[in-house]
Amino acid sequence: MSFDGFFTHAMVHELDQTLTTGRVARVSQPYPAELIITIRAHRHNHALLLSANPTYPRIQITTIPYSNPAVPTNFTMTLRKYLEGAILHSITQVGNDRIIKLTFNTCDELGDSQQLVLVSEIMARHSNISLVNQKTGKIIDTVKHVGSDQNRVRLLLPGATFVMPPKQDKLNPYLPNQLYSDLVRQYQDPRELAHQLQQGYEGLGTDTARDLANRLLSSDHLPTTYQQFIQHFDSPDPVIINGKRKSFMAFPPAAAEEDDLQHFTTLSELLDNYYAQKAQQDRSKELAGQVIKVIKNELKKDRRKVKKFNQQLADADAADRYRIRGEILTTYLGKLKPGMTEITLPNFYDDNKPLKIKLAPELSPSRNAQKYFTKYDKLKASVAHVNEQMKLTQDEIAYFENIQNQIDLASPADIQEIRLELQQQGYIKGKKQKSKKRRKVRLSKPEQFHTSDGTLVLVGKNNLQNDRLSFKTANKNEIWLHVKDIPGSHVVIRSTDPSEQTILEAAQLAAYFSKGRDSDNVPVDYLPVKRLHKPNGAKPGFVTFTGQKTLYVTPHKLAD
Repeated sequence: MSFDGFFTHAMVHELDQTLTTGRVARVSQPYPAELIITIRAHRHNHALLLSANPTYPRIQITTIPYSNPAVPTNFTMTLRKYLEGAILHSITQVGNDRIIKLTFNTCDELGDSQQLVLVSEIMARHSNISLVNQKTGKIIDTVKHVGSDQNRVRLLLPGATFVMPPKQDKLNPYLPNQLYSDLVRQYQDPRELAHQLQQGYEGLGTDTARDLANRLLSSDHLPTTYQQFIQHFDSPDPVIINGKRKSFMAFPPAAAEEDDLQHFTTLSELLDNYYAQKAQQDRSKELAGQVIKVIKNELKKDRRKVKKFNQQLADADAADRYRIRGEILTTYLGKLKPGMTEITLPNFYDDNKPLKIKLAPELSPSRNAQKYFTKYDKLKASVAHVNEQMKLTQDEIAYFENIQNQIDLASPADIQEIRLELQQQGYIKGKKQKSKKRRKVRLSKPEQFHTSDGTLVLVGKNNLQNDRLSFKTANKNEIWLHVKDIPGSHVVIRSTDPSEQTILEAAQLAAYFSKGRDSDNVPVDYLPVKRLHKPNGAKPGFVTFTGQKTLYVTPHKLAD
């Protein structure tokens, strides 16, 4: 099931029971199109997520932790101004559509009571969140501004009159009707019936329509079956169906096998489970847009440098050909005449075979010979410098490839720290602070796992975490692990004498959090933390070490 009108009906019922009469304690916007409103209701704080993300639009109570950006958006500041301290009066659905209205009681600047409505439209790429003054019908602000050049029918901008999306010519399934009965008499094929039900009823998603069609076609009494179906959304039994295509529904479909079902207490708990990993990855990629662009540009420049350095080294390998020509010219200097452009002389380094040597006609014979020696000396002197620059460039390539690997497994909080790191290294320009005081960024903690015997293992998810984990958090006698010769996370076993099984499981974890996670046999080095060393001036996450042992493992993520 997608988040269709029926699922919206069930979610509104759940939110109404949990949040109505609650007070808004805080408003946050951790991601560009996603809003978190913390509501204090029935002696508990609830984080209400309103998402206008085009891929995962929804509304739910979430328990997934989030991190706020350093600077709040204008939309966040507007909602804080108008909603913090307001009482949630009601949560209603518009018809059976994917539009939810949250009505708040609050006071204006003069202390007079007023009602504000937060409208959440769950409509794929057209999803939006709008704050509207109920009395005037004017929009105060929206999370996505939509001008007349984008939508001729609706203007979604501050100050404009809020207009609902055009209503479809479909029936509200909760109003008395006989359409389902007429359709069953006409269509006996489940797929065709499901399609016709979608065409006739408002808010009916594909999965919901198929389930309703199956129930109606096998029914002995259509009105009872239909009423039971729509009423079931008022008392849902949330499930994830783990079939060929993972999906979710407000209650088990008629054709589902119990072994394929994963039950949840609430719809919100279901959505947290269903969206957690995929939504987090998409949020991370969305936040990492600038970071990824910077890394790609730097890698492109560095790989171009390596190609240039290799050519310079190849030229240096041929330096002897210039020395030989200089010595031959010096030996046969008397045969050179002013104005010559070339001369053929015996090569005493190659059995006196004739060797054609180019000359500069404007130079004297001795200066022509000296030109070849100068070219030879210059190429030889450049080798050390080129090798040094080659090493620095290859180290930088390894550094950026490591960050690319970290982004693949990063949470949104990790992305913010990776951005901070690139700012500190000078690859991204930081925003200028208006005040003299700089906001101190608190680093998130490494991810925690436990091996089969209960030993704690910590995994750094970015370079700033890696440095802190390896040189501040870890005890010098605890065991440190890292994949051999490829980008990966720093891993620390919080034990000075771990079992072989614990080391094996930690090594599998280190392999999983590395560029080698898709390989079957990954080498992992391990050693006491005290043998680590960070060279002066080294980039974040870079260490050297000696005395390591190596295990070959298959990547595997432990339970956290």
